[in-house]
Amino acid sequence: MNLTTIVTLIGEIGVLLSVIIPVIVSISKIARGTKCQLRSEMLRIYYHNRDAGEIRQYEYENFVMLYEAYKKLKGNSFIDKIYAEVHSWEIIT
Repeated sequence: MNLTTIVTLIGEIGVLLSVIIPVIVSISKIARGTKCQLRSEMLRIYYHNRDAGEIRQYEYENFVMLYEAYKKLKGNSFIDKIYAEVHSWEIIT
């Protein structure tokens, strides 16, 4: 491999990085926004049903799906306490 080939490869790597890095940054921003929306919806369901201490089955199933998606996005443990409380409520079918 000669010097010209090495310089060409370095240039191509630079071009690839200039395309890949903004995509990674965009994906990270989308993940943070999605996590925020998931947390917001879980809290809405929680506060809507908290006083009664019971939750409709479809709301509970939706809450569980939201929680699982939130945790896969590496959501924090704040929602774990909310999930544990919702999990203890009576589920109305």
